[in-house]
Amino acid sequence: MYTNTNYRYQRSASRLTIGAHLFGILALILLLVWLLHYRGGLDYDSDNAEQVFNVHPFLMFFGFIFFAGEAMMAYKTVKSQHNVQKYVHGFFHLVALCSGIFGICAVFRFHDMAGNLEDMYSLHSWIGLTTIILFGLQWLFGFATFLFPRASEQSRLQIAPWHMSFGRVLLYMSICAAMSGLMEKSTFLRDKISERELHLINFTGLSILLFGIFVDLSVALARYV
Repeated sequence: MYTNTNYRYQRSASRLTIGAHLFGILALILLLVWLLHYRGGLDYDSDNAEQVFNVHPFLMFFGFIFFAGEAMMAYKTVKSQHNVQKYVHGFFHLVALCSGIFGICAVFRFHDMAGNLEDMYSLHSWIGLTTIILFGLQWLFGFATFLFPRASEQSRLQIAPWHMSFGRVLLYMSICAAMSGLMEKSTFLRDKISERELHLINFTGLSILLFGIFVDLSVALARYV
């Protein structure tokens, strides 16, 4: 039986989850407007280096950050059987990990096509690659601990708070990578973009940040599990 306090937590979490989805969808729309309207579209197999690059921000937000947030909310804010929550949580995180790896491959391919760009030269690239590596290790550790072959119940209870806390840290690390990446790209394009496009980039970054904040708050306040 839920107490009144838990009921209030659930109501707060559900409203925050709605907010997270609204900001996530807004960020996706703004990102697509930027990439399709202003930057010429996205195509990993294109001979146009810019179209190859555009795959990177799309996958790093929609494929990586958005699905990672969805995985966290699916586990903590959706009332369902515990095994169902775990499998959906793990699957969404796997989608995020694969998308992140593919997104990083896109930017490396862009650097090769551009010819005069070094790899891993900026703070954005350091944060981004570190986040992906730690995210992959987190997923493997979580799979082995909570899904298969699974640790003992006592070990799982001890590890779970660390697993959840580290997941929230990785969410904010991915958002830091997104913010620094948008800032880096807008700096590179400073002599080639209009004020309207620059504002669009800024609003996209703000929407991504608010998505992450609302995801984190909804997870922190959820009391379904």
